Amino acid sequence: MGALPKRKYAKARQGKRRNHLGLTPPPLDSCPQCHSPKLSHHVCPTCGFYAGREVIEIESPKKKAG
Repeated sequence: MGALPKRKYAKARQGKRRNHLGLTPPPLDSCPQCHSPKLSHHVCPTCGFYAGREVIEIESPKKKAG
C-alpha cells in the first residue's frame, strides 16, 4: 500500500497543485468581410464567408409584426 496523506488538502493548495489544468479560450481572428470575431479556419457565423467567398447563406432574423 502506498503513502496516504495524513490531513485533508485545503482547496487553495489543491488549486495551486492543479493550476496547469485550467482551460484557455480559443484564439479568435476577425472576419475580413464583417470584422466580427470568428475561429480561424472556420466559416464566419455572422456573414457566412470563408477565404473571400460566401460558403453558406445566413438568413437574417425576421422581425415580429407587433
